[in-house]
Amino acid sequence: MRIVEVREKTVSIASPIANAYIDFSKMTCSVVAVITDVIRDGKPVVGFGFNSNGRYGQGALMRERFLPRLTEAKPDTLIDTVHDNLDPFAIWKTLMSNEKPGGHGERSVAVGTLDMAVWDAVAKIEGVPLWRLLANRYRGGVADDKVWVYAAGGYYYPGKDLTALQDEMKSYRDRGYRVVKMKIGGEPLADDLKRIEAVLKIVGDGQNLCVDVNGRFDIKTAIEYGNAIRPYNLYWYEEVGDPLDYALQAELGRHYDKPMATGENLFSHQDARNLIRFGGMNKDRDFLQFDCALSYGLVEYLRTLDVLKEHGWSSRRVVPHGGHQMSLNIAAGLHLGGNESYPDVFKPFGGFADGIAVHDSYVSLPQIPGVGFEAKAELYAVMKTLLD
Repeated sequence: MRIVEVREKTVSIASPIANAYIDFSKMTCSVVAVITDVIRDGKPVVGFGFNSNGRYGQGALMRERFLPRLTEAKPDTLIDTVHDNLDPFAIWKTLMSNEKPGGHGERSVAVGTLDMAVWDAVAKIEGVPLWRLLANRYRGGVADDKVWVYAAGGYYYPGKDLTALQDEMKSYRDRGYRVVKMKIGGEPLADDLKRIEAVLKIVGDGQNLCVDVNGRFDIKTAIEYGNAIRPYNLYWYEEVGDPLDYALQAELGRHYDKPMATGENLFSHQDARNLIRFGGMNKDRDFLQFDCALSYGLVEYLRTLDVLKEHGWSSRRVVPHGGHQMSLNIAAGLHLGGNESYPDVFKPFGGFADGIAVHDSYVSLPQIPGVGFEAKAELYAVMKTLLD
């Protein structure tokens, strides 16, 4: 058993949308295929992966550093003899050989993309969905049969008025999402409050709405917005300041006593531990949004969950960023609190398997082996181009 070849390509997910910090006019994504010599149904098992939106494709890093290490490794050092399968942990160690600690940056995205493809292959070799494999190995065989999801959107868009924003949110509600999310911080406070109030007319209670700043605010602005939105009793107030400014997050927590969320731009278990230690997050109220596809993959994500457990946090407080099927599998198999969903943006990478509807903000998972990419035709069509 061995990895025969790894192929990668960069694809565009560009669109004219913007959040408070960046636009997506030049956004790209890496797609990879890990081809093995294991045969199932007459064909080699292939694991697929891609990186989450918000970080650009990482093909150069893969080609220059990480893939050569995998190619040069002895095949038997990458095998899990207990499960007669590829060993994601040994592969991860090989990818990260000769890398200094710290300075996570873009390399965490490159490794996370490859790690996704490895786990997809591992589950396919075992012949089970990834969520089932994770539950069997790490949660005593108990998996969630459905996962809570919310619809992320509400981006700034040229010419997008309040009516268009309301129509967008109504479409999410019509598709089964109870909770939705919108961007704020890209316009003056008074204008953003009008946008929030327009959406609340569609979704009703503030507990059906999250707002996301994408790290734009300084502490003064963070507190000002917090004071303004407190009466709405929103589901959460997300990534208000720079993700590494733990002092800002802690200070905001002394002023804003409603749920907050952050973590999508923290890329290691050490980052997660620092947030818990120094960010003033409330384990009974706040949410953590670490995204495996941006943070060295599932191997590192398991370490992050261990850190949270050591500090008294339930895995149910973790709701990953990214809106992709990998996080959905992790949520079901490792008992997370839910998962983001992108019904309309970042296609074809956002969204879940075809034919699986959302009911009252819950979604089930496909039963096919692996992550389930093959059950999403538009996405699988892109992935198959790596095999042509």
